[in-house]
Amino acid sequence: MTFAFSGRGFPAGQEKFKSRIAYAAAPVTADQRAENIPGAPAALDWDATLRFRHHLWSHGFGVAEAMDTAQRGAGLDYPATRELIRRSAAEARSAGGRIVAGVGTDQLPPGAASIDDIRKAYAEQLHDVQEAGAQPVIMCSRHLAATAADADDYRRVYGELLALADGPVLLHWLGEAFDPALAGYWGGDDVVLEIIAAHAAKVDGIKLSLLDADREIAMRRRLPSGVRMYTGDDFHYPALIKGDDLGHSEALLGVLAVIAAPAAAALRALDAGDLGTYDQIMDATLPLARHLFAAPTYHYKTGIVFLNWLAGHQDHLVMVGGAQAGRSPSHLRTLMRLADDAGILPDADLATARARAWLTTVGLD
Repeated sequence: MTFAFSGRGFPAGQEKFKSRIAYAAAPVTADQRAENIPGAPAALDWDATLRFRHHLWSHGFGVAEAMDTAQRGAGLDYPATRELIRRSAAEARSAGGRIVAGVGTDQLPPGAASIDDIRKAYAEQLHDVQEAGAQPVIMCSRHLAATAADADDYRRVYGELLALADGPVLLHWLGEAFDPALAGYWGGDDVVLEIIAAHAAKVDGIKLSLLDADREIAMRRRLPSGVRMYTGDDFHYPALIKGDDLGHSEALLGVLAVIAAPAAAALRALDAGDLGTYDQIMDATLPLARHLFAAPTYHYKTGIVFLNWLAGHQDHLVMVGGAQAGRSPSHLRTLMRLADDAGILPDADLATARARAWLTTVGLD
């Protein structure tokens, strides 16, 4: 297959979006000189990692830091996570950019943990995020999923954590497709809605990553007044962000890390009431997003790093934990074509040179 990339791109805009809140969940760039192999401590290329956050801010997006897109639970250990949040929050202040950051329990060893240990781990990370100056995103905990005896354990843990928060936080429900260890989390939609209703003053919103648009809309309509729905649905985000007569979802999405330029143009069209342009631009990104997040969905991070390499945001394909092996060459070859169709490869010569070199090394040239 011969690639002739178009080089079609969208200019940076910088101004914040007016009608929607939009955070891009950012990946990290590994240090290709370090031992970033499975089981080794994560070593990051800090310059490249932070430079990419400025790229997102330059298009008007907020940064969702240290989320699953940054390989939380998939190679990024907590010491590196804490330093990432600290550095990114400092960069956000210098750039005048929005930032939220993930709070979890991944400093605990894998396996069983007591409810008390889970509460303490959450509280430690909440303190670290607030001290760094980022808004907390309370992520799902594999430890709590494995330990909770019933819905009351979720109510107790989240109730105590929200009481410790300095201000409103985001909750994050990451579905089983993204992390099989989180199957059955909360114990049902009603439980999380009860927790939100009981602590609405401390909840900015909830990010839903269940890849189920109808379920997201149904939950969105049941949220208390003033609590936002943030879509994490990388399959149906254009319609969910656009919304309907009864409301819309804000955005906190991993796919925005690769479609930042066209998505920013679409959101500015939405600000202007130009729904036709919004639909045209966003719909062109959907085939890319659906292939990027195809099953097994948790390997989407490999595709994001691959596309960011093609686009020139980093100089290599090494990932922490050796995660660059998470997608097949045939999957990534299709991803290249869809990326060009979506207009995310503005430097045609660079993308072509890198694509040809990669195709040769994997035997697909």
